[in-house]
Amino acid sequence: MTTIKNIIEILDHWAPPAYAEDFDNVGLLVGDAQNECSGVMVSHDCIEQVVDEALDTKCNLIVCFHPIIFSGLKKITGKDYVEKVVLKAIRNNIAIVALHTRLDNHPEGVNKVLADRLGIMDTKVLLPKPSGIKKLSTYVPTNQSEKVLEALHQAGAGAIGNYTECSFTSEGMGQFKGNDKSVPHLGTPLQKTQVNEVQIQVVFESHLKHAIENALLEAHPYENVAYEMFSLDNTLTSVGMGSIGRLNQPMEENDFLTHIKAKLSLKALRHSPLTGKIIKTVAVLGGSGSFAIPNAKKQKADALITADLKYHQFYQGEKDLLLVDVGHYESEQFTKNLIFDYLTKKMPNFAIVLSRTKTNPVNYF
Repeated sequence: MTTIKNIIEILDHWAPPAYAEDFDNVGLLVGDAQNECSGVMVSHDCIEQVVDEALDTKCNLIVCFHPIIFSGLKKITGKDYVEKVVLKAIRNNIAIVALHTRLDNHPEGVNKVLADRLGIMDTKVLLPKPSGIKKLSTYVPTNQSEKVLEALHQAGAGAIGNYTECSFTSEGMGQFKGNDKSVPHLGTPLQKTQVNEVQIQVVFESHLKHAIENALLEAHPYENVAYEMFSLDNTLTSVGMGSIGRLNQPMEENDFLTHIKAKLSLKALRHSPLTGKIIKTVAVLGGSGSFAIPNAKKQKADALITADLKYHQFYQGEKDLLLVDVGHYESEQFTKNLIFDYLTKKMPNFAIVLSRTKTNPVNYF
């Protein structure tokens, strides 16, 4: 039996809750995680029509990008579209899970997909997420160190950017004396024991803490394992908002704007005054991204593609940066396919359905 909790665990492994912004409301929003899952409906937004579509396809779990509940609900009376969705989902025993900024900050998420669609190469994170890194230091008998280190690496420790299995080791002499109730792996109770040991140090993303700790305790030979875990101030450069890279083919500005319209199937877009520059380096940030303008300029981007720019914000590009507002939905339009493709790959024999409902509330005349 596959439960809703099983699906949530798969999503949590892919897009960890720790990736979400503090202001966000993600995860299970409606429903009982212990219920059996009959099928998954994947949608960009969870509006009433999507709930109807889930009912028609016998899916009792909706996995969406945007959370239908963002701020607190004090009453659920059906007075607006949010409460209507929540009421209908509860009445029909349909659960709702939202991912939102967990995919905004994901290294292969919203912005990587957008960059790929536009032919932007060699991308890196535009605004890396602060902190999010921990460090483990532990001590292992020399002849057991490789076994423990391998277990830690398998659990995700030692991954730094484009590198994996990173660690630092140093040799020394460990000393201990067990009491009369101890069962030491080496030595004898009540006798001081000295052992040639290796100190292992590895870093890891903070959301992996429990997995790393479990791997250490399972692989380590000692009855009581000596180890330290602490948070670092280092920036997690592989996780964060936006992407920046280079176009596979530099373009003049008008050609670049035409390219964007074609690749994103846009009827229209808004942009700041042309700078007269050849567009080579491009930053993207799906959704509302005006806060990224200073970072895009600092990193010498020729253009920033985002959404929801206000009138005066178009001035902020000045003569250095072409600002392009493609629309909120349009900048994130490939996200539901990203979720669908992932779940289909992880659960090829389970009912995963891609919603056909158009959830973009903005229309053009």
